[in-house]
Amino acid sequence: MDDTLPGALAADLDGAFEALVEAHQDRLYSIALRLLHDARDAEEVAQDAFVRAYNALAAWEPERIRAVELRPWLATIAVNLCRNRARRHRPVLVSIHRAEDTNEERRREVETLDRRGIPHDELIRRETAERWARLLGGLPERYRVPVVLRHVDGLSYEEMATVLGRPEGTIKAQVHRGLMKLRVAAEQAALVDREEMSA
Repeated sequence: MDDTLPGALAADLDGAFEALVEAHQDRLYSIALRLLHDARDAEEVAQDAFVRAYNALAAWEPERIRAVELRPWLATIAVNLCRNRARRHRPVLVSIHRAEDTNEERRREVETLDRRGIPHDELIRRETAERWARLLGGLPERYRVPVVLRHVDGLSYEEMATVLGRPEGTIKAQVHRGLMKLRVAAEQAALVDREEMSA
């Protein structure tokens, strides 16, 4: 779809823009959620990213629109909006699995969880997703953003270099270090859990 979208946008921006939104809304929301850790902020960032994309495309010549690489271009817009929002707001963690829930709703649900009503595997999956969301949220931005773009959004290192304005080698190193930091944090969290269980 991305192969034909730039041409369609160049020919009829208003007619093709809905297809652009449908093709990319979930991934932009996902990027924003992993970077901001707040479902409402992520939704606003995704919406604002499309408004900015539309305004930019409306000002461009058709040749420039046909040449745009949509995935990295839209990711760049979303990442920049997340950075701006993060400077103004303190992030709040939410579950990766249940993005539509607010923190308070999710906390109450976990507190009142009846193990007889939810299979054990589902409970474990939810707890694991929440643990990884917290660990990812604890990474410094210079590691969190590349890890999210690579392992959540699936961008190539070449596309990430475009999005972040950094050399590919630097980004590869940041992804590697970010993953190492996640592993260390996960091991530390598991150790704390074991100590609490044995206490």
